[in-house]
Amino acid sequence: MKFQMLKKKSKKIVIGSNNDGKIKEIKDLLPKYYIITSPKDYGLKSPKENGNTFLKNSLIKAKHFSKKTKKICIADDSGLEIDLLNNQPGIFSARWAGKKGDFNLAISKVYQKLSKVDKNWKSKKIKARFICALTIYGLKKNPIQSLGVINGRISKKKIGNKGFGYDPIFIPENKRLTFGQMSQKLKFKNDHRAKAFKKIKKFL
Repeated sequence: MKFQMLKKKSKKIVIGSNNDGKIKEIKDLLPKYYIITSPKDYGLKSPKENGNTFLKNSLIKAKHFSKKTKKICIADDSGLEIDLLNNQPGIFSARWAGKKGDFNLAISKVYQKLSKVDKNWKSKKIKARFICALTIYGLKKNPIQSLGVINGRISKKKIGNKGFGYDPIFIPENKRLTFGQMSQKLKFKNDHRAKAFKKIKKFL
């Protein structure tokens, strides 16, 4: 029993992302006995995400970083889908922020596109959802995957400076606050990433 505990405590895992916000959130979800590393610790860049779903892109990242580091990797692919924009930005959510990862730019793009489709969109409830796909690679013979979805709506303006990405413009269903206004503890109660993690945490 003691040996098993020691073995468990020595486990290393790579969080397969170069996004500091994602790394922090996944790190806070993982069991405390893991020694956490990220691609930056190995000087690794993210692979080309050419999958056509969140699950496929999550697998691409987890497999890439696990093979490169020879360690277990957990990778996330997540994004925002907006009904009025035919589920854009979807799997291209990060790409809307440009090469520098400027989500102020991405949010401006969302608002511009919404106004182009319907100039009166601010007077309506614009349905949206956050989706998170998680993949653990290198732990078992086959990859372990899960999907978490949280429904909500788009805020009429950017509110809050917590979280990251599109958090300041997303209001979860039956809530008044955007993710950008919520404490991490409150966000995790409603979060797509936490929902996905709950489905696979038994393997860790």
